[in-house]
Amino acid sequence: MKFYADTPGRRGRQLFADVGFVIWCVVWIWLAVRFYEVVLLLGAPGAAIESAGTALESNMVSAGEAIDGLPVVGESVRGPFDRMSEAGLGIADAGRAQQDAVARVAMVSATLLALGPIATLAVLWLPLRVRFIRRINASQRLLDRSLDLDLFALRALARQPVTVLAEVAPDPMAAWRDGDEAVTRALAELELRDEGLRIPSPSSA
Repeated sequence: MKFYADTPGRRGRQLFADVGFVIWCVVWIWLAVRFYEVVLLLGAPGAAIESAGTALESNMVSAGEAIDGLPVVGESVRGPFDRMSEAGLGIADAGRAQQDAVARVAMVSATLLALGPIATLAVLWLPLRVRFIRRINASQRLLDRSLDLDLFALRALARQPVTVLAEVAPDPMAAWRDGDEAVTRALAELELRDEGLRIPSPSSA
């Protein structure tokens, strides 16, 4: 399985693009994490409210238990302390709810912050890479199976600009039909180079 071209120039550009995409992802993920941490700071008031509510609830429970131990008046006086304890518990719950809401907003916002730029670049980069990988491996399989350059020479005759073909031979089509190995090899080299493959050496063929 080939992932990169054999030709140095194209392989270098592909490596540069792939590394650039990874760096792009890392940068945006880092920014998203930092943004998440900053947004979480908005939950500080909620933490303070929770702490105050918990302290109030604990103090009122302790005070109620102490009052409850007094003879005669204990039970009749404890009621307000119990209600204040319940109020403290409600305040603590409100503080926790506020922190949870901030955490959800922070998570969604940070995810969108990273996902947007990464997905935008991936839509441009990924199809090109997948298309190239499929093409170069298909061409490599054809080349490995037969080592016959005629197919690639014929594709070059159909696809390459006329000015490029004229540099190979005055009449490249006629030369290819006549079985001219040098012209066939030169034509195949044009096509294989466009696919990112090196032409096999004569000894390999």
